[in-house]
Amino acid sequence: MSDVIRLLPDSVANQIAAGEVIQRPASVVKELVENAIDAGAKHIDVLITDAGKTSIQVIDDGKGMSDTDARLAFERHATSKIREASDLFALHTMGFRGEALASIAAVAQVELRTRMAGEELGTSLVISGSKVEGQEAVACPQGSNFQIKNLFFNIPARRKFLKSNQTELNNILTEFERIALVNPEVSFSLQHNGTEMLNLPATSLKQRIMGVFGKKINQELLSLDVDTTMVRVSGFVGRPETSRKKGARQFFFVNGRYMRHPYFHKAVMDAYERLIPAGEQVSYFIYFEVDPANIDVNIHPTKTEIKFENEQAIWQILAAVVKETLGKFNEVPSIDFDTEGMPDIPAFDASPYTHVQPPKPSFDPTYNPFKATSPKSSYSKQPVEGWEELYGSLGKDSQPEVPFLEGDNLTYDLPLSDEPEPASLYAGAEEESASFDSSVLHYQYKGKYILTSVRSGLMLIDQHRAHVRVLYDRYIAQIASCKSASQGQLFPDIVQFSASELPILESILPDLSYLGFDLTDLGGGNYAVSGIPAGIEGLNPVELVRNMVHTAIEKGCKVREEVQSMLALSLAKAAAIVQGQVLTNEEMNHLVDQLLTSPMPNYTPDGKTVLTILKEDEIEKLFH
Repeated sequence: MSDVIRLLPDSVANQIAAGEVIQRPASVVKELVENAIDAGAKHIDVLITDAGKTSIQVIDDGKGMSDTDARLAFERHATSKIREASDLFALHTMGFRGEALASIAAVAQVELRTRMAGEELGTSLVISGSKVEGQEAVACPQGSNFQIKNLFFNIPARRKFLKSNQTELNNILTEFERIALVNPEVSFSLQHNGTEMLNLPATSLKQRIMGVFGKKINQELLSLDVDTTMVRVSGFVGRPETSRKKGARQFFFVNGRYMRHPYFHKAVMDAYERLIPAGEQVSYFIYFEVDPANIDVNIHPTKTEIKFENEQAIWQILAAVVKETLGKFNEVPSIDFDTEGMPDIPAFDASPYTHVQPPKPSFDPTYNPFKATSPKSSYSKQPVEGWEELYGSLGKDSQPEVPFLEGDNLTYDLPLSDEPEPASLYAGAEEESASFDSSVLHYQYKGKYILTSVRSGLMLIDQHRAHVRVLYDRYIAQIASCKSASQGQLFPDIVQFSASELPILESILPDLSYLGFDLTDLGGGNYAVSGIPAGIEGLNPVELVRNMVHTAIEKGCKVREEVQSMLALSLAKAAAIVQGQVLTNEEMNHLVDQLLTSPMPNYTPDGKTVLTILKEDEIEKLFH
């Protein structure tokens, strides 16, 4: 019997490894920029073409490589950082496994130019699909210049499932921001299709945060710093009043490496308990410095999940330092009994009033209040003339339309309509298209539900969801017709976006315009909100626009119709009447009328129930 198990060729093994390490163009940018930082680079340029699908170029001024090292760097598990297993627990560099360059070369066409300091000539190396196509000596600057072309050219299925250019560019910018935020001493620049998107000079940590996310964030941050024998925690947390539902900038870094850590995230958010509304988030940039022997960064291929040896103790330290920071900057509400700065209140001095005589009251002892008139009173009660005219319109048979008590029951005299209900009214969920007559009365229960009598029983409608359904249909119709009702603003609001948010914003700008938003580009990621959709007055337009952009980032919609639906739903939820809002009968009547003209009145666009009918026989069973 022949053997069936055999070793994989290196080219196949590299492609399998690339599936874990190189997931998209952003993974290539991350690995190459981290390698440049490990090489001691002080300036790094990243040039992107077509969101990395066509070309990714990373140029650095690091130490460079010799011709032998350049060739060896593309072999699997070739690394300069590890000599033995114990070195895994003393890592101070970003890369260490030696898989990145081999994985990139397995799925792309790579050209490398590199030269070490002191050498006259450098090395040019060309690799395609793990095969070396050429190597020669060339003149080039000190450092390394990697150019990655046609990513996934030999794996069509992987290339086919890449997202849109806007989404892939957003992922590249996200990875770029994470590296830039933890290396403020290194200057960075990023260009996409020849347009510079970021230019970050070497600076302090806070200035780097402002360079990435805009100068406005400087007013939102509070600094924190604590040093213990176990860990040093430093960085910035947001003020409670800057909390938001979406788009909070939240970053954890450990020993210069970005990480995700839900457990530590909970420690930060617990410190804001009762300071921010439920469901909202605050921004934070928190940096940990720990002994490399106490963490394991090798538990995930992308090295974004890190295991700590003393997680619970660090959790307590983190929660304590955030609470201390909030208290130090008086961000925790308290009762202040300090009277500093208040005017002095002089003590009462009775000496000026010792000779003052109190006033003597005067009264008429003969006045009798039970007599119609009194000769010595200061006034006389005269009968009011013309009082009959006030009640002239009341007939003898009229009754007041107010509650009156009958025995122990409170009853109402309500007008009833003698007209029968239409035969088709609420006969089925899809046939509920008939409108109500203005005389039909509705009952609002606890400001949440609208109750109304229908032919088959009692209908219950969630007023918030009903309004979401109505507004969603209206906004979708506006987008489809490319017409909008926009309300101009006398004083436009300014909203600022980071570089990673701009590609998504630009892709949805036409749809925002059809909804009624008028955004003007002011440059530098700043936009003026000059107009808003009619009917949403009173809402914060800046938060509306920002939330819709972040919803688009989270959903990652590629099909235009899905993006339009998401934008319409996001705006409808923000503009709909809230639970607990009291409505008049006319308002309820108008809302129900609009709901029943919807093609799908039963459910909201995201599948939640809008109305339900309690059948007449079910009601009767309750009283058996």
